[in-house]
Amino acid sequence: MSPRSVWDGVYTEAQAGRGRELYATQCLMCHGESLEGGGSVHALIGPEFAANWNGVRMGDLLDRTRTTMPMNKPGTLSRQQIADLLAFVLSVNKFPAGAAELPRQAELLAQITFLATKPSGDVPRGRP
Repeated sequence: MSPRSVWDGVYTEAQAGRGRELYATQCLMCHGESLEGGGSVHALIGPEFAANWNGVRMGDLLDRTRTTMPMNKPGTLSRQQIADLLAFVLSVNKFPAGAAELPRQAELLAQITFLATKPSGDVPRGRP
């Protein structure tokens, strides 16, 4: 698998739906209904979130989430649950969905980079 970014459709809508359900039970209490955070709790949406994670591998984001969240019970979510939650966060941040789920394996996630802005250089189809 070649290196990819979150702009390459790295999760599915179904996976984001599972993540939405988990978010409601595991994350909403601290991060808020619209993922806005507040106080010492970081937002999971918007420019600050994007800037904090820009250039970071999704494997690093999964590992950080796995070891620090939920704040009252760190390390209690499975890798699959965290991948589903990350898919939900990507969907809310308007990254495109694709045909394959965001993997839970570190070696596969290490090949996916979080990029805050869509890479340029893609020529729209139908144009020279």
